[in-house]
Amino acid sequence: MQMPVNTFKRALQRGEPQIGFWVGLADSYVAELLAGTGFDWLLIDTEHAPNDPRSVLRQLQAIAAYPVHPIVRPVHGSVELIKQYLDLGVQTLIIPMVETAEQAAAMVAATRYPPAGIRGVGSSLARASRWSSVPDYLYTAETDICLIVQVESVNALRNLDAIAAVQGVDAVFVGPSDLAASMGHLGNPTHPEVQRAIEDAVGRILKAGKPPGILALDQPTAKRYMEMGCRFVAVGVDAMLLSSAARDLAQSFRQPAREYPGASPQALV
Repeated sequence: MQMPVNTFKRALQRGEPQIGFWVGLADSYVAELLAGTGFDWLLIDTEHAPNDPRSVLRQLQAIAAYPVHPIVRPVHGSVELIKQYLDLGVQTLIIPMVETAEQAAAMVAATRYPPAGIRGVGSSLARASRWSSVPDYLYTAETDICLIVQVESVNALRNLDAIAAVQGVDAVFVGPSDLAASMGHLGNPTHPEVQRAIEDAVGRILKAGKPPGILALDQPTAKRYMEMGCRFVAVGVDAMLLSSAARDLAQSFRQPAREYPGASPQALV
């Protein structure tokens, strides 16, 4: 049996833009539905969604038959969590809140077997090697592992050049919301100061020879980020899309408040 090829990593190496979608509802049925909608990659989020290794496993299994690449974001840059997710068969990880080159290097080491790194050797128990059905997994796994570090603070931007230069970091993802908060613009990632910082960061990542990535929640912004040079862009979030569509549908059937004497708009919610 051959190890699955990391199509996402290969596409980034060829310079092909990859459009993705955020999966935060922590449900394998939702993940499978989204797997067939045509995105290049799906991000299974454990930082801000109620996921754990078992729920991630179910989602990986649900989307495995579809032509979409799964990416997992651990809740934080933990060597132990990285080991678990790699053994589950995750080939691409986004590590949040990376602040320094030293932290980035530690995350690289967590994805490599000794002597190149510190990943624990237990592939015979792991879905990643198909329980030893991939005979050379220990020697070839690194080829198809893609490590993405997420920069999302003023301090991370100060250290961005050093972070992007770390060998083994395959790409750098800019987190607009946390960056905005760090810059004093909580809840306002579209603030001109934040947007200038993002544009500068994208340019520096490209200069380092790494593909930049980002999340954008409207088409004009997503397209502008791609014009800046972002190579992988998430263009939606499942929970937000569902709640927005449901609200719009409910609102379309509501009677105007003025037709109900004495009623307030809040009373109709």
